[in-house]
Amino acid sequence: MFTGLIREIATVKRYANNILTVQSTHKAKLGDSIAVNGVCLTVIKVNPDGFDLEVADETRSIVPPEKFTGQVHIEPAMQMNDRFEGHIVQGHVDAVGVVARITKRENGTDFIIEVDPKYIAHIIPKGSITIDGISLTVNDVYNESFRLTIIPHTLEQTLMHTYKVGTKVNIETDLFARYIDHILSHRSKKKVMGWEEVDAIAMSY
Repeated sequence: MFTGLIREIATVKRYANNILTVQSTHKAKLGDSIAVNGVCLTVIKVNPDGFDLEVADETRSIVPPEKFTGQVHIEPAMQMNDRFEGHIVQGHVDAVGVVARITKRENGTDFIIEVDPKYIAHIIPKGSITIDGISLTVNDVYNESFRLTIIPHTLEQTLMHTYKVGTKVNIETDLFARYIDHILSHRSKKKVMGWEEVDAIAMSY
């Protein structure tokens, strides 16, 4: 599990034959889980200046190869005694969005991200979302896109200051929204779940 708080901006040295070689100051151990641009990967080799991770076929079928090039966001998996910040992030990319518009404001920058409409139900206004591994709050949700307002600190401390219109981003939607939608969509039509049951599910996490 992750929190969506970026611990380091690392550099990809090589990505070939499903192996991602990352130059990083983080001292990883063999078998560690590390999120790279929001993708949970496993360390298969430790190098003097970083580590190697394996990219599974399922991951490669969803995540565009350019998300494993240049500089990348790094977050090691949470430890049991870590302080919990951000929000609950699994490191599972649900969809790839595209930056459609960037608007500079007085104390922040608006990003409009377009996404396949089938994922909109899992994106909640004022809820949490993960963009390339960054825990962010959704401002508004539209039919085929959503709006984020990025404060200057986040913009400076992440790679978002390099994003342009057309940049692809890894998206992990809200965990609880996905769970509830899955439960509701698979319930028997003979037994309809009421809001009290939905609330009970949400409060149990």
